[in-house]
Amino acid sequence: MSKIGIIGAGAWGTALAMVSQRAGNEVVIQAHEKDVAASINGINQNLIYLKDFKLDKKIIATTDLSKATDADVVLIVTPAQFVRPVCEIASKNWPSGVPAVICSKGIEQDSCALMSEVIGEVLPGKPIAVLSGPAFAFEVASNLPTAVTLASDDETLAKVLMETLNNRFFRIYRSRDIIGTQIGGAVKNVLAIACGIIEGLNLGSNAKSALITRGLVEITRLGMAKGAQAETFYGLSGLGDLTLTCNAMQSRNFSLGFALGQGKKLQQIIEERISVTEGVYTASTMVKLAGRLNVSLPICSVVDR
Repeated sequence: MSKIGIIGAGAWGTALAMVSQRAGNEVVIQAHEKDVAASINGINQNLIYLKDFKLDKKIIATTDLSKATDADVVLIVTPAQFVRPVCEIASKNWPSGVPAVICSKGIEQDSCALMSEVIGEVLPGKPIAVLSGPAFAFEVASNLPTAVTLASDDETLAKVLMETLNNRFFRIYRSRDIIGTQIGGAVKNVLAIACGIIEGLNLGSNAKSALITRGLVEITRLGMAKGAQAETFYGLSGLGDLTLTCNAMQSRNFSLGFALGQGKKLQQIIEERISVTEGVYTASTMVKLAGRLNVSLPICSVVDR
């Protein structure tokens, strides 16, 4: 593989474009906003979502989905609630055999479907992998050491993807647990909101530590009920992602929770942001999914309320 298509030019999509280019690949990144594509192509910067970084001139931006899917592999990095409609459009020009690598973290609201289930419906027969783990876009773009999980039940695909995306500062670890990798990445966003609230209310480190620990229990409980492997949640896409997101203002979910803890109204916080905070939309869906699976998620339920 040498040509990487990326759907979604937010901070994480842009950082992954940088990773892909550093690994020696040709990169085309699709942006929803014309201004973002023009900024990347014109001055080699994403001034809206990742403004502090110069991008390599070899990273080409487009607003045309068909140009992003004309690749050897496509990374899907749109907000979770937009994965279905975006990929329905992209499916019209998605070449046969080109794998879809899911980099979005969340659960679809209406259906309670994981992103792999959504892609399975919209892009039937396409090879699927999931890339997830503790990775802030700013640090990845800064070329700071990062380790993530790539989940796929296709041994050959996983090997080729790892060879294609791995570089000195971006290390990929292999998993076969597609379900668990997604559950860990989705639930941790809801728990990060809870940890942010604790921080905003000055309830202390003891409370936050307890919440992270009990939160990991909830992730494992839901994941196991959905068919995941328990050991996945003690790895990068479980405990690793949870501890990162629950302890830093760089996390959109943690910072939203902090603002709530300080007394701000949810709608006001959302209106002040240009990026989607996935945990807000995942909370209610998580509780609904837990009800279907007869699983108790007390922390997530409180965040939802």
